[in-house]
Formats: sequence, C-alpha cells, structure tokens
Amino acid sequence: MPKTLSRADIDDFRARLCDVAEKLFAARGPDAVTMRELADGLQVSSMTPYRYFKDKDAILAAVRTRAFNRFAVAMEAAGAGSKKQSGNAYLDFALANPAAYRLMFDVSQPTFADHPDLVKAMDRARLTMGDGLRELAANGRFKGDVKLAAYVYWSAVHGAVMLELAGLLEGSNLDARTIARPAVEALGKHFGIS
Repeated sequence: MPKTLSRADIDDFRARLCDVAEKLFAARGPDAVTMRELADGLQVSSMTPYRYFKDKDAILAAVRTRAFNRFAVAMEAAGAGSKKQSGNAYLDFALANPAAYRLMFDVSQPTFADHPDLVKAMDRARLTMGDGLRELAANGRFKGDVKLAAYVYWSAVHGAVMLELAGLLEGSNLDARTIARPAVEALGKHFGIS
C-alpha cells in the first residue's frame, strides 16, 4: 500500500527534485535530461517523479518558476534602495546562481503559458526591472518611456552577465560588473537620470 504523503512531504520532494533538475537542466539542457536521470539523482524509482509532476515540462516550469521568484525577491529587496543597489542585486543573483539564471533567460519553453505559476513569476521578475524607473517617473525625475528604458537597462546588464557566464571574458581582466557599470552610467545619461 502506498504511503500517504503530507503536504510537507510533497513540497519537500518537489523541492529536492527541482534542485536536481536545475543542475542537470542547466548543465546539459532540458531536452538532454531524462526523467530516469532525475529519479536517479534522488535515488528513487523512475516512476516516482510522476507522483509529483505530470512530466518533464512541468518540472522545468517549476524549476524556472522558483528561479524567477528568487530573482524577484532579490530585486524587490534592493528596489527600496538606489539604482546602484538594484544593479548590484541583479549581478549578485545572476553570478551566484548561474544555473537558475541560465534556465530563466537562456531556455526556450514554448509551453510556458500552460503554467500559470511560471507566467506569474516571470511577470513579477519583469516588473522588478522597471520599479526604480517607475518611482523616478512618479517623482518627476524621469519623463521617458519607462518600459523602453527598463528593457534597455536590463539588456545591458544581462549582456554583461552572459559574457561572464559563457566564459567569454577569461583572460581579459574584465568581469560582468566592470562591463555593466559604465553601460548603466551611459544609459542613465542617455535617459537623463544620472
């Protein structure tokens, strides 16, 4: 007779499975990872993950949801501070959590809209990218297009992070922070918010 699982048991297993999946998905790509490998990573039968998730796509969505929410928490905590604190929070999260960061922004999941929690987490993270600009606009210190400026800032910092995570800065005495800093300062001048 199968053991009856409490909500805590279910949540604990799902979290452990997501931990294993995050590492495997980031290292090899979601398509290259099998459900059997995920089960092996937890030393359970190959059918056990199906008790907790419909399929591998649902696991990927859960892993990405968790990553987007962790990212949003870090950004929201820094959002009450300066633009510099928000930028540092972004870089801190990305560089300390490269597997999660790659799964957030470097994985195409065509079925993402089928996962409401993932959509909500993605929207939450996206909103954090413009929080400081919206606050400046509300205080009359920024008169431009907040959405455009947020995406421009985001792309500058994201580009610097991806260069570092891809190992393309090795031997150059540069890192993501060194590259992002002048890019963000230049953008501040361009948008009139230095």
